[in-house]
Amino acid sequence: MNMIDPFGRNISYLRVSVTDRCDFRCTYCMAEDMTFLPRKDLLSLEELDRVCSVFISKGVRKLRLTGGEPLVRKNIMHLIQQLSRHLRTGQLEELTLTTNGSQLARFAGQLADFGIKRINVSMDTLDAEKFRAITRWGDLGRVIAGIDAAQAAGIKIKINAVALKDFNDHELADLMQWAHGRGMDFTIIETMPMGEIEGDRTDQYLPLSLLRARLEKQFTLVDIPYRTGGPARYVQVAETGGKLGFITPMTHNFCESCNRVRLTCTGTLYMCLGQEDSADLRNPLRASEDDELLASAIDEAIGRKPKGHDFIIDRRHKRPAVARHMSVTGG
Repeated sequence: MNMIDPFGRNISYLRVSVTDRCDFRCTYCMAEDMTFLPRKDLLSLEELDRVCSVFISKGVRKLRLTGGEPLVRKNIMHLIQQLSRHLRTGQLEELTLTTNGSQLARFAGQLADFGIKRINVSMDTLDAEKFRAITRWGDLGRVIAGIDAAQAAGIKIKINAVALKDFNDHELADLMQWAHGRGMDFTIIETMPMGEIEGDRTDQYLPLSLLRARLEKQFTLVDIPYRTGGPARYVQVAETGGKLGFITPMTHNFCESCNRVRLTCTGTLYMCLGQEDSADLRNPLRASEDDELLASAIDEAIGRKPKGHDFIIDRRHKRPAVARHMSVTGG
């Protein structure tokens, strides 16, 4: 039984934030003194397994765990091991995660054992001092050691970088060449107006159309139809042989083909990253031992999935387009 939204799109991709906590405080994502959710509000690992399993029974074929930083959630490997049963039955085609890489050296072997074949690692610079500055306390060496461990375990990696004007815009070409040199795809993401942070987003914002034009002075970029299930549009870089993705929520939204919904660690379902409309799945999940209430709450929510988002950076009021932080919804 597939989930079809009002615009005829088949919802086959679920992103689940397993925690709003993170061991970094990236300046474009969080405030330094973030107030995290009380633990009682979070879904337990068993509840996360249950709600994911209902989505899988309703046609989700790709499941991505996000955060915050998913690997800082206590006993997260137990959840991943439980969810991997759906890979073995063939109901789930891919189980994957997005991570900052800080915990990868510790968990890479287990992730591979539990059927994770591919992960995304968020990394905005190869300069150790700038890395510490943008993450507020991240250690680049530890992240690279994690990437080494994941590659040694046979996990394919894609590097994600957020393009930030006057911070990393002139080193993204080097980061791409480094990633391609290690056999990793590379995706560049426009900064999104989500959640109050200390900075002004109009200062950070760099349209990727401008960045692409810059890159094309140095590289041959050939558009290709490659897709991984997410919103990135890919090009092949002739000089490196690698793939380069662009995620452009601001300059060119990608809503017409959106096949995803997002579940937060508190059981709130967002049908669109760029809209506030949501559905509470925690109450129906906890109200009954069977999954009937939960399944009908999911159906009702999918029936309200909007056609698209309307992200803008509000230059007059310097307000985010969406009040919640990216770490709540999980990217």
